[in-house]
Amino acid sequence: MSVAQEAGPPVDVTRPTLTKSVRPRHRPTAWATAALVALLLALCLLSLLIGSGKTPMGRALDYLLGDPSARADAALRLAVVDVRLPRTIAAVLVGTALGVAGCLLQAVTRNPLAETGLLGVNSGAALGVVIGLTYFDVTSAYGILVWALVGGMAASAVVLLLAASGRATTSPLRLVLAGSALGATFHGMTSYVLLGTQSTFDVYRYWTIGSLAGVETRTALSIAPLIVVGLGIAVGASRPLSALALGDDSARALGHHPGRIRLVVAGAVTLLAGAAVALAGPIAFLGLLAPYAARLVTGPRLAAQLLLSALVAANVMVAADIAARVVIRPWETPVSVLLALIGGPLLIWIARTNRMLGLGAPGGGA
Repeated sequence: MSVAQEAGPPVDVTRPTLTKSVRPRHRPTAWATAALVALLLALCLLSLLIGSGKTPMGRALDYLLGDPSARADAALRLAVVDVRLPRTIAAVLVGTALGVAGCLLQAVTRNPLAETGLLGVNSGAALGVVIGLTYFDVTSAYGILVWALVGGMAASAVVLLLAASGRATTSPLRLVLAGSALGATFHGMTSYVLLGTQSTFDVYRYWTIGSLAGVETRTALSIAPLIVVGLGIAVGASRPLSALALGDDSARALGHHPGRIRLVVAGAVTLLAGAAVALAGPIAFLGLLAPYAARLVTGPRLAAQLLLSALVAANVMVAADIAARVVIRPWETPVSVLLALIGGPLLIWIARTNRMLGLGAPGGGA
């Protein structure tokens, strides 16, 4: 027998072979997406059934199923439709916005520890609320929301102008430095105004703890278009942003403009984070940890990261809001406090195990 016959048939090197490292990566993402969607639906149902009051879950379920006696109960309708439904909608909107904003910000700065307050949105929103309360006699929750939104967007606009002034492109380092400097400045201005107005401080203290209590359906739906626009920009920017992760020179070689990409992404982050902060107050850690959890499943693929970041953050936000109603019933715990109690130790654990650095640069894949 010849050597050629012993070796077997020749291998066609022109046909690509799919190895296990290439093919199954999309499958965990699909399974994780389906599981997170199912979990979110279940949590939304629980959010409508569970409250800090004494309304039984069975009666709330009867109302949702259309039981005539339950539908005739005015107190039950108030609990389910006027209290729980608005905050459920708000929790999904805020979680989705913060998850996507955090994912975008980590990708554009190439920093897995970046979070949504980096562009000065939180400090700008706080200053806007204080100015509205002190100098314009704002008293309604909707008025506070408007001033928070205006303040957050104005702060982010100033950060972008400072980062891009005198330069053809906006670098990640300049964005971080401008955001940190302006955030500290706005924080000092906010403290100065609060020192002389006790009534403003009382209202501001309630807003700044971060809570979904008292959100109305009209308020949540009025902020939804901003979040939808921000999500649309995020989806459209995912491919250019993936190219930017390869480096500015590589992005230019592929036909993209790095400075323009960063400005567009920063605009999307401003819309998403500004809307979320205006609706629920400052929420820490969620925009940082949700993208990290998404990268554990998706790897560096940015489009998949955006989807899973939104779902993870929405699930966590709804679950935290449910827990906030029952931890110290019949009172409520601010949802930001629960997220901080969970997020702080989790972030320390991630840093100690070096898992954050082991995932590579955010958004490094197509």
